[in-house]
Amino acid sequence: MPAEPRLLAGARLAVTTFTTLPVRAGRIDRPVAGTAMALAPVVGALLGALLAGVLLLTGTLAPPLVAAGVTVGVAALLTRGLHLDGLADTVDALGSYRRGAAALEIMKKPDVGPFGVVALVVVLLVQAAALADLAGRSWPACLAAVVAATAAGRLGVTVACRRGVPAARPDGLGALVAGTVGPVAVAAGAVAVMLLAVPAVPGRPWQGPLTVVAAIAVALPLLNHVVRRLGGITGDVLGATVEVVTTLVYLGLVLSG
Repeated sequence: MPAEPRLLAGARLAVTTFTTLPVRAGRIDRPVAGTAMALAPVVGALLGALLAGVLLLTGTLAPPLVAAGVTVGVAALLTRGLHLDGLADTVDALGSYRRGAAALEIMKKPDVGPFGVVALVVVLLVQAAALADLAGRSWPACLAAVVAATAAGRLGVTVACRRGVPAARPDGLGALVAGTVGPVAVAAGAVAVMLLAVPAVPGRPWQGPLTVVAAIAVALPLLNHVVRRLGGITGDVLGATVEVVTTLVYLGLVLSG
């Protein structure tokens, strides 16, 4: 039986990594992993379209804040809560002021510490508040905003997996995907997400793309700090990156002035 083409296998891996959609996993190796991480913003955009639909539909039946809370809950459900778990574990490790293996050991613990709890509360509150604001916009703007923010969060993973970034452990998701994405794929993903963000802020076509660039610009030094502290990236770090970048984009899209 011939081997599954890398693009198809990468698409399968991207969907199974970033969503709970019932897609059967196929071939898995580092070249396929690189394709999957390059396709991460595409999966994010599709997920964002679904979440925008939930927000808009729920918003016709309930107040905006309730619709936003439901949408945040659905987002966690469709991603198994893995990104939120990664955020809590990563922040707990950083908050311990430990480095290397000692910090990685904290990330493996099943409990969530105070730093992780605060990070989760802040991220979920900001996302819900931003979504409540976006629910009051025209449906094309709301759709573009949620799609762009969700895709940008996965673009953060593409950036985190770029060549030259090591894995913190010799096994696990980080070891599979670290350093697998080339600069062309990173640039293409960034341009695509910026274009998705153009209609997100009515009357300000520049604000969406600028917000995406700013979110990645903030995430990069944070990623570099994590790599210095842990020795590389892990699956938890990728999950944290998704939530941080997504939240920053939501925040940027609702700023006015």
